This record gives sequence, structure tokens and C-alpha cells, in this order.
Amino acid sequence: MIRVLVTDDEPLVRFGLRMLLDAQDDIVVIGEACDGTTALTLTRELAPDLVLTDLRMPGMDGIAATKRLLALPNPPAVLVLTTFDTEEGVVEAMQAGAAGYLLKDAPPEQVVGAVRLVASGGTVLSSASAAHLLEASRPRDTAESRVPIEQRRRVEALDAQQREILCRLGNGMSNAEIARRMYLTEGTVKAYVSRLLAALKVDNRTQAAILAHRAGLLEEE
Repeated sequence: MIRVLVTDDEPLVRFGLRMLLDAQDDIVVIGEACDGTTALTLTRELAPDLVLTDLRMPGMDGIAATKRLLALPNPPAVLVLTTFDTEEGVVEAMQAGAAGYLLKDAPPEQVVGAVRLVASGGTVLSSASAAHLLEASRPRDTAESRVPIEQRRRVEALDAQQREILCRLGNGMSNAEIARRMYLTEGTVKAYVSRLLAALKVDNRTQAAILAHRAGLLEEE
């Protein structure tokens, strides 16, 4: 059962999301928060698997909340659901560690599917958000300007298997999907991903995915 905390400053939005998610056999909404501060408090108390959050809220916004949530000892996955379709919003959310970014006009089934995917370790973006992220990852001057030299050296030092896993992270695959594609157990993939993050010196798989885009690895496929 996927335990979800819904965070939005609009009561009607929270009500609609609770109705949608509680109707699923494998998802339960365990709490609601009206801002980032409340989400942080409830996460400490209730330990949700996933926090579904808006970006623009009074007090602590979704970006600040995401950073604080992912700094907890046993952090939940974070999925952003917002009306703000901007390059700045997508990049800031993903760099903060959010594993997904959807717009509020997404079909209900897409929201449900995104909750399941993010809770399982995957990454999900709306088509518009993915376009924003790719645009932000494009070089402004030269190819080398995409990635700082130290990060570029870490990417270049990866072996073939690590590069393949990094590419799959960049494409938003969960550990289970990577395991199926590479004929490995999910536990083995989880261990490989942990070592990959350590080798790249990034905090989470979302930052690794952004690095894969900026390093041009997905363009090589």
C-alpha cells in the first residue's frame, strides 16, 4: 500500500486528490497539509511513502519543502503537482530532488500512474515539463559548458554498465524497469544505483538524471 500525504493550499484540490487516490486499491491518503511547514511536520509524524505537493503555497513553498523533506532520515518520494508550467519551476523542483513534475490539468489516470511510478523509485515528467528540462540542459555556449569539469570527469570515469544505468535513470526508469531491461535483480540494481550516485557525488537519482541530460548521454543512445 502506497501511503500518500497531499499538500496544497486549496482545500478543494486536496479533497479531489484524496477522492481520486483513496479510490485506488493500492493507494491511501494518510494526511493533508496546506503548506510546506505542515507537510514537514506531518511527514515526521506519519512517515508517508510519497508527498504530493504544489509549488506555490504560503509560508514554506514546494521547493523549500522538497529540500527539507528529502533531508529527513527516511525521506519520502516527492511528486510535484502544480499549475505552473515554467522552465524555472521544473528545473528548481528537480534539482531540489523531486522525482516527478505534473501539471494540474493532467488526466486523473496520469496522476495515479505517476504516484505509483514515483513511489516505486521512478521519475515522471509531463511532456511540457520534460521539454523544459531538456531545454535547460542544452548548452548555452559550448558542449563543455553544460557540466562543470569535475562532474564531467566523474561521468567519463564510469564503466559501460554504470553509463547504461545512468542513461536509464535519465529516461526516468524505476529500479524494477532497469532490472528487467538489464536482466538483473531489483536488489542488485538498487545497489548499483547507490554506487553510481556515490561515484558521481550527487545526492539522489533525480540529480543523476539531470546530469545525464546535461552530459549529453541521452543524445548518444
